[in-house]
Amino acid sequence: MLSAVFIYNQKGEVLISRLYRHDVKRSVADVFRVHVISSPTSVIRSPVTTLGSTSFYHIRYDNLWLCGVTKNNASAALVFEFLYRLLGLGVSYFGRFDEESVKNNFVLIYELLDEVLDFGYPQNIEVDTLKLYVTTESVRSSARGGLQPDAVAGLPHSITMQATGATTWRRNDITYKKNEAFVDVIESVNLIMSAKGTVLRADVQGQIVMRSFLSGMPECKFGLNDKLVLDRDPAAATAAAAAAAAAAAAAAAAGGQGESVEIADCQFHQCVRLGRFDTDRTISFIPPDGEFELMRYRTTENVNLPFKVLPVVRELGRARIEYEVLIKSNFSAKLSATNMAVTIPTPPNATKCRIKVTGSGAGKAKYHPEENAMVWRISRFQGLQELALTAVVDLAPTTKPVPWPRPPIGLDFQVLMFTASGLLVRFLKVFEKSNYQSVKWVRYMTKAGSYEIRI
Repeated sequence: MLSAVFIYNQKGEVLISRLYRHDVKRSVADVFRVHVISSPTSVIRSPVTTLGSTSFYHIRYDNLWLCGVTKNNASAALVFEFLYRLLGLGVSYFGRFDEESVKNNFVLIYELLDEVLDFGYPQNIEVDTLKLYVTTESVRSSARGGLQPDAVAGLPHSITMQATGATTWRRNDITYKKNEAFVDVIESVNLIMSAKGTVLRADVQGQIVMRSFLSGMPECKFGLNDKLVLDRDPAAATAAAAAAAAAAAAAAAAGGQGESVEIADCQFHQCVRLGRFDTDRTISFIPPDGEFELMRYRTTENVNLPFKVLPVVRELGRARIEYEVLIKSNFSAKLSATNMAVTIPTPPNATKCRIKVTGSGAGKAKYHPEENAMVWRISRFQGLQELALTAVVDLAPTTKPVPWPRPPIGLDFQVLMFTASGLLVRFLKVFEKSNYQSVKWVRYMTKAGSYEIRI
């Protein structure tokens, strides 16, 4: 697969050079520097550059270039996955992955490259596994740029089992005094709405992030109000409705979180047993220690829009434009949106804006000429509330009329304990041979993705 791996700084100097096959020479590093790094940025249109029979797969991070070289017809997705995994490996070991950390840890980087690639083929790139037997002392870069010595301790007796076993992502000797599991359901809602209020596109892209602090080798089972599961099992549907009612009473989880949700485009962490999911839609897994992304999903049906925006924009000749923007929140009054920002576009020749906001806790609005927009910031937007903005924008005279394309209004927000898809965690069960008691926590959050309303 890969014949060589190079790491360059932004000047094109080779910091790390590792050859795995004899079909390329060390001088191939200069070819990449001359044709890619030294070329104008506008010329580099693709992350894959083929010169003759040699292909260079490269990514850029901070002030570094990571490049994989091959003469074969390698899978581009596999090469880039390896390069990004290598990048994450460096961040895990050194705190940061930049020119300074590479120079301070070049011995450790060469050792890691010897472990993760064998004759150019990727091997084990799990951070927890590598830290068991790659125990060279690293110089860790803190967030402030300081250097901290960090000796990575190894456990020789468990190296073989972890490196060759079925669960390379977890050691079997982890112990906690208090066993806890935290689940975050994070959704980004995307919307395109016409000026007449018609929804042109609405979908939700979600991810379930889990933080596991569990002892031993626990077996976890995860249940959602998946439409396919609830249609198959009426008892599960009844239990899901009861769980949703309890959640609504305790945490005011709004948005229809009790109905079944049709989940599409699921992507799972490698710890999930896909065979079980294909058979009975049960998410069964042995979790890695610490934080990890359990799954990603997407829904396009029955999206609960957290906000409804009613804009009215009137152009009064060539000298003035009037705005009336009404925003309504569609979630429970017990919930609230935070860090909300509404971007309302203005013409490029706008000179002055007179803005007024009405409503309880309406926040502040300000004209930003460098962005050609008015930005309305609301620190806290309560559920089932209405806020309004009115503005008069004066325009500078122009020699000839220039049509205004009317960019859409954009929203940015976060709403806790609300899911736009209606997804609900029905249960999270933890089984371990010592039968210890564990505490589980579930939190929901919906934030704006591309939330746009045309005017």
